[in-house]
This record gives sequence, C-alpha cells and structure tokens, in this order.
Amino acid sequence: MPARAYWKGHLRLSLVTIGVELYSATKSTSRLRLHQIHKPSGKRVRYQKIAPGVGPVDTDDIVKGFATGKDEYVLIEPDELDEIRLETKSTIDLVQFVEQGEIDPRYFEKPYYVLPADDDVAEQGFVVIREALRKARRVALGQMAVRGRDYVVAIRPCGDGLLLETLRYAEEIRESDSMFDAVPDTRPDKEMLDLAGELIERKTAPFEAGKFQSQYADALRDLIEEKRKTGSVSDIDEDEAHPSGGGKVIDLMDALKKSVAKGGGRKSASKSKSSKSSGSRKKKAS
Repeated sequence: MPARAYWKGHLRLSLVTIGVELYSATKSTSRLRLHQIHKPSGKRVRYQKIAPGVGPVDTDDIVKGFATGKDEYVLIEPDELDEIRLETKSTIDLVQFVEQGEIDPRYFEKPYYVLPADDDVAEQGFVVIREALRKARRVALGQMAVRGRDYVVAIRPCGDGLLLETLRYAEEIRESDSMFDAVPDTRPDKEMLDLAGELIERKTAPFEAGKFQSQYADALRDLIEEKRKTGSVSDIDEDEAHPSGGGKVIDLMDALKKSVAKGGGRKSASKSKSSKSSGSRKKKAS
C-alpha cells in the first residue's frame, strides 16, 4: 500500500457512512523530466518570485488574490480560505447513480483507488457498497473537496476495491459543435467505407495497455545514455526520421485497396525501442 493517502474522509450512502482513504491510481516515475540548464556554467536555472518594483519577495509575504481590475486585487488570507466550510471536505455523499458507460469520456479527469479505513465497520460497509454497485451495474456520483478545490466524482467497482474518478464540470468542457463546423458534410463512398471497415475488423483486438509504450521516452533515454557515454549524439538516418508513406495520400481508394491486399492483419502495438533501430544511425566522425 502507498505510504500516504491523498485524501481521508467518509463515504456516505443515505444513512450509511464509512471511513475511506484515497490513493492515486497513476504514477509519473516513468516520465523523463528535462531541466533548464545555464550552458556556460552547467548550473540548473532556478526561478525567483518577484514583484514588479519590489524585486524578490519572501514566500511568507505571498497571499492569494482575485483580480477585480488592472492591478487591483481582493486579497485572501490562508486562514480565510480554511474557514470556507464545505461538508464535502470530509465526506463524499453519493447522491446519484448512472449506468456504466453513460458518462461522456470528456468529463473524466484523474483516477484514484478507494480503500476502506482500517476498522471492521468500514470494511463491511465498503464491501456492501462495492458489491451493490457491481450487481446493479451502476456508477455512483458525488462531490469531494480537497486542496482548495471541489470535484464531482464518479465511483465504480474495481477488483476488490473501488475506483474514484474526478470529473470536470460542464462549464469546463468546450462545446464540440463549433469546433466541428469546418468538417465537410459529405457522404462517404460505399466501397471505401467497406474497405476501411475491413481494415478495422482485422485490427480489432482486446485492449491491453501493456502493449503500448512511449516511443518518445524510449528514444530520449537512448539519446541521454548515448550522450552520457560518448559526449555526442549520432545522426538519424533520413529514412528513419521521415519514413515513407507519411505524406499526403493522393488516391484514397488505391491506398485502401493496397492496405487490404497487403494483409492489414492484426498488429500488436510496437514495443520496440529506438535502440533496436540504432543501426540506422551513422556515427559522426570523431
């Protein structure tokens, strides 16, 4: 179990209240972070908090403020924010249930694992809620406040536990109609549609997240390791950097027919690292 919970509180269904803990369901340890470095000295660039006409300021002198005009703010002290009393600060009240798959994917933001608090009552109530949701094939909706913000949340069974996903509010979603106005309203050619459908059918397979891997992260690791060892980076073969077939397709029908004739069979997502293609690199002359 993770060392520290992201949030601790209660889950309430009508008159049933149980203690729960939230743990992040995602991790960023696999991401490579690049820092800004002052090249002449090799020192990392740091940032200072500066107020115009004042210069660097002390962290203790910084408060939050809401802009009411140009250079005009309503200042709010930390303790004033803490005094905003929301019941959702400590309790997630399950107020509605919806069918699985009913929530638009655009609303989902971040997932968390929900575990019961370490007591018999919480554990028993947790199992009852989990199994009731599973049997009904429903997703529970509620609200939660944490770290200065409140969220709509969706809760569903996940293995032996529950999965809580924070949701965006309706006003945070950009309407799609205006975005898609430029898409031409044309009727697709039936033969082209059938060919595309055949390609889709051949490549259809169960989703396995482990089959997908960040090619950029792999290539960046290889670049870092190569430069760490040799102090330089080899050239990329132009054919590798710009593979054929990446240009504009002039004859869509011809391309579809060739794809189908070629096989268009199922392919697992490429897991090959760029190191496997390092043979296509040409070493710079030392």
